[in-house]
Amino acid sequence: MHIYRASIVHFPSTTREPSKEHCYYEDGGLLVEGTKILALDTYSVIKDSYPQARVHDYRGKLIIPGLIDSHVHFPQTEMIAGYGEQLMAWLENYTFPTEMKFAEPAYCNQIADVFLNQLLKNGTTTALAYATVHAHSVDALFSTAQSKNMALITGKTCMDFAAECPENLRDTADLAVKESEMLINRWHNNGRCKYAITPRFVPTSTGAQLGALGELASQYKDVFIQTHLSENKTEIEIVAARFPERASYLDVYDHYGLVRERAVFGHCIHLPESSWQTLSEKGASIAFCPSSNLFLGSGLFDLASANQYDIPTVLASDVGAGTSFNMLRTYGEAYKVCQLQQNPVDALSGLYMMTQGAAAAHGMEHEIGNLNPGTYADFVVLNPCYDELSALRNENAKQVSDVLFALSILGDDRAVEQTYVAGQEMLTPNT
Repeated sequence: MHIYRASIVHFPSTTREPSKEHCYYEDGGLLVEGTKILALDTYSVIKDSYPQARVHDYRGKLIIPGLIDSHVHFPQTEMIAGYGEQLMAWLENYTFPTEMKFAEPAYCNQIADVFLNQLLKNGTTTALAYATVHAHSVDALFSTAQSKNMALITGKTCMDFAAECPENLRDTADLAVKESEMLINRWHNNGRCKYAITPRFVPTSTGAQLGALGELASQYKDVFIQTHLSENKTEIEIVAARFPERASYLDVYDHYGLVRERAVFGHCIHLPESSWQTLSEKGASIAFCPSSNLFLGSGLFDLASANQYDIPTVLASDVGAGTSFNMLRTYGEAYKVCQLQQNPVDALSGLYMMTQGAAAAHGMEHEIGNLNPGTYADFVVLNPCYDELSALRNENAKQVSDVLFALSILGDDRAVEQTYVAGQEMLTPNT
């Protein structure tokens, strides 16, 4: 047994008021046995109750639950910080040429290792990740995650509409179902791996493919669905022209049976009222990707409406259009997006959207997202004073919310002292 001593903050249950309903120990003790959390309390209580446990002294540091990135593109790791352009041109000029390289299995393995290392360096222990159209890209990412005992959700990207994607990144409706089902049977609930049926978005799929994937989803009700929705106005115009009989972009997905619980829609910037209502009624989630939305000039996500309709909304980096793997920095960008709309998001609410809030949205709060006894020991040790400026800024910080906010604006991977996955240290010094 191991005791981790530090200041500790988490959200033990689902809440609408994270700034009020959180659990904070200024001098806390987190007890871990094997891969799971056994207890959480003040350090003195934990130490007195388990005097034989080995103590890891992180006083002056802050322990938080492992972070959850709910929308990120594994094959776009090498494309991060590619100059400009809006969504459709960016896909054509950057994304698709890069994803073609994943036809080589060895390349998939190489990038999978880099990708997961970047997540861990930044304190992210779980991701909903997009792979490529190649089934072996999914195998590579799941295999690499399994070697680290990480909780990971991914799936083969499905694209079959010739006008919007190149020939050598296309599959068919039949192949998309055949390979997705093969991967579901191989990987879903295999250890900590979970599968996501993944049509890239409506512009790159025919109605036949969307319908076939919806039928597949009806057969495997506990798998995830991940895709994109209403990110860019040109994209929305393409969807409207191809599916004029449908009331909205979301109505296309809904018509084909792809809107339900454990369906995660990235972006959702330009939604009509009917779509907010449908997302709410069907129990789907929204992945808010602020740095990507700013980078591609897509627009400002309306978090106030998502909250009004009680739609679970989670934070996501969306690398490679997103500009950082660091989820605290991602919250910092969300703060700015919402501040521009006179609706700023406080730091504890931001942390909630990438820990317990995300886990609850994905139906995984019994495994990840918090530091409750019985959950996996996925947690992060943050150093609020990792350099001269952060030390100066946090010297007089009195509240944990103030420390978290400062890290969201100033911090990067240097603030992550250690990342633990299922009780194991993931970072070596200077990595």
